[in-house]
Amino acid sequence: MIKQPFDLDWEYSEASGMMAQFFAQWQPINLPHDAMIGKPRAANNPSGSHGGYFPGNVANYRKKFFAPEDWKGQSVQLEFEGVYMNAEVSVNRQLLRLQPYGYTSFVVDITPALAYGQENEVMVSANTTAQPNSRWYSGTGIYRHVWLRRGGDIHIKPWGIFVTTPIVDPAASVIHVSTELASISESHDGAILRTTIFNGESMEIAQTETPLKGFFVQQTLLVKEARLWSVDKPYLYTLLSEVLLGDSVIDTETTTFGIRSIRVDAQNGFRLNGVPLKLKGGCIHHDHGPLGAASYDRAEERKVEVLKSAGFNALRSAHNPPAPALLDACDRLGLLVIDETFDCWRQGKNPNDYHVYFEEWWQRDTAALVKRDRNHPSVIMWSIGNEILEALGIPDGASWSRRQADFVRSLDSTRFVTSAILMYVDFEESGVLNQLEPSPVPDDPEKDIWAKMTTEFAQPLDVVGYNYMHQRYAGDGARYPCRIIAGTETWPHMAYDYWEETERLPHVIGDFVWTAWDYLGEAGIGQVTSDGKLAFAAPYPYHLANTGDFDTCGFKRPQSFYRDLLWGVRTEPFIGVLDPQLADKPLKFLPWGWEPVIESWTFPGAEDRSTRVDIYAVDEEVELFINGVSFGRKPVSQNKATFDAIYQPGIVEAVSYCGGEKRGHTSLKTAGAPAALRLTPDRSTINSTYGDLAYITVNIVDQDGDVVPTAEHEVSFEVSGAGELIALGTANPLSEEPYVGKQRKAWHGRLLAIVRSNGQTGDIIFSAHADGLPSSEIRLSAAVQRAN
Repeated sequence: MIKQPFDLDWEYSEASGMMAQFFAQWQPINLPHDAMIGKPRAANNPSGSHGGYFPGNVANYRKKFFAPEDWKGQSVQLEFEGVYMNAEVSVNRQLLRLQPYGYTSFVVDITPALAYGQENEVMVSANTTAQPNSRWYSGTGIYRHVWLRRGGDIHIKPWGIFVTTPIVDPAASVIHVSTELASISESHDGAILRTTIFNGESMEIAQTETPLKGFFVQQTLLVKEARLWSVDKPYLYTLLSEVLLGDSVIDTETTTFGIRSIRVDAQNGFRLNGVPLKLKGGCIHHDHGPLGAASYDRAEERKVEVLKSAGFNALRSAHNPPAPALLDACDRLGLLVIDETFDCWRQGKNPNDYHVYFEEWWQRDTAALVKRDRNHPSVIMWSIGNEILEALGIPDGASWSRRQADFVRSLDSTRFVTSAILMYVDFEESGVLNQLEPSPVPDDPEKDIWAKMTTEFAQPLDVVGYNYMHQRYAGDGARYPCRIIAGTETWPHMAYDYWEETERLPHVIGDFVWTAWDYLGEAGIGQVTSDGKLAFAAPYPYHLANTGDFDTCGFKRPQSFYRDLLWGVRTEPFIGVLDPQLADKPLKFLPWGWEPVIESWTFPGAEDRSTRVDIYAVDEEVELFINGVSFGRKPVSQNKATFDAIYQPGIVEAVSYCGGEKRGHTSLKTAGAPAALRLTPDRSTINSTYGDLAYITVNIVDQDGDVVPTAEHEVSFEVSGAGELIALGTANPLSEEPYVGKQRKAWHGRLLAIVRSNGQTGDIIFSAHADGLPSSEIRLSAAVQRAN
């Protein structure tokens, strides 16, 4: 089908109720759009800590479009990549579709409601007023792309093409293509399906034609001298599918795919193209920090770029279907994916979450996910759920696990099925917080409560996901000789232990840290307290989880540097310093957190006070120097050594040794007074087509150009030309400032500004201003660029 963008020229209102259509105040809007991110957070908002204290709301959208007379006889459809949640879609006031789940893509046939030769109006309503409905920040509205699809009475169904690679060989690979069509009739006698494969250089390399005799067409093609898709060389091919009647092409679809094989077993682990590979993974939620849930293609791509640069080769879409743009980026850049359906089944975790709809909708939503995503070479596993309560001894949990796993395999048998099973917590014995440590596995199988509850649930799974249970990896490998395990969630503070077991045991195929990227909601699970009080949920104004290798703006946190060393991405040591004001306080945090050390040697007013210095290193020993004076040499244990030191302005250095010889060196120096604003864009040129993004890091620096981590200036911004400012953010989990606006206070000496192209070509002038500092300006370019 012809697939056209349908994101521009919408209108938006928040009116609700029967009279809304008469008295609503409409404002122009383009998609994607998160109607929640600009709302004021408040302690009494019913979303609570899970939703980051954001309010729920009703979001209404409308768009007028012209339907030409020549559309008659065609099938006209709207494809929504995601509307959160309880979507209602109407055309010309005729209700055509209800879609409760906010993360599933869905297609609406609008043909019956169209008026040809005149203007039509589509209306979409999203409703998140029933709170709480999620365990994390959800956003509200049409937060992903919308597409208009048109095809003749015979056309390829949306998501109707399935490409598999039954024989993968660089010399010659076999490509199988299954195509589902609509409306085959006698009037289509002579119609054929022509399928052509193009390589990454757009050269035609294979083609076949098949007469249409039914709704499903099976074709086989041969690709000689095939280039295989891998995480290091993610080579992609393009499939062009054309329906021909006589000499006319009456329908067409393009599909991107990769040629690769995946295998897994308990003896050899996971293999990509026959090569063993441990999954260095991270879990991510769907939000984009300052942007909220709005899914811009560049936001998805940047997230993948950042994770890839830090050594990740896999991610898990926790706990819902991801944006198509995320998977496209994973395909292009080489990142493997666990693609997940749900966070709950019939047993809910919040009063208004998906459990309300699961029994009626699970099959349709699962089919939408699998059919939409099954051509992505990056996707290697389908997860049918996260920490499903039915897994822990609910009588029908095992049958629901079998039912869903079998259904997924009926749609795609080429990938593995998994589910992330939660650890067992005896709430009655000692409460959840006291149990958030690895508990020993009983020697007596009869006393192993977790195993007894989950064995049947896990049987239909190809890979069993373990959340926070590395202490079970070895024993369960012996108890269940054919079981393949993935650490689908692991604690960052125990990264060394989890990775050591993952590397050691062949039946453990990977480790997915919670999380790779900080996120909105689940407020404070990574908080650090010094008052002795520790709870899973942090009180307002905490609104970020405050966990993740990268903060909510995409800046590296100390645990990311630690993981760099663990995974071999970095060899130089890293210095993390505890603020001297915290040195004598009893710090506590849950295992999703991390010691509150920072990459800084600037603590004005703390001269001569004692503090703690952590050095992360891969070598045998490290030595600490402050202003050239040694504070001793210590052995490195689990990639870390800790020193008690005295803060003095100047230079702190770490030197690492192996076999007594110097191997690595790093240093930090005390920053001077704030002197300037340094603006660093991630790209100097962006696409002039509406919706491309530039991420601009704003640092407050001293006269030597070093970031001043104590600077907290309020910075205001102006953007003119071919772009507009759409979001500002820091990683401050306690900030009450909105993410939408033109000014924000710096945190740790920096901010993030996000600029969006407005559809024009030319310069984008971006300027920043702060009291006491000279203004700063940069110019970006918005230009027409070829699509990826």
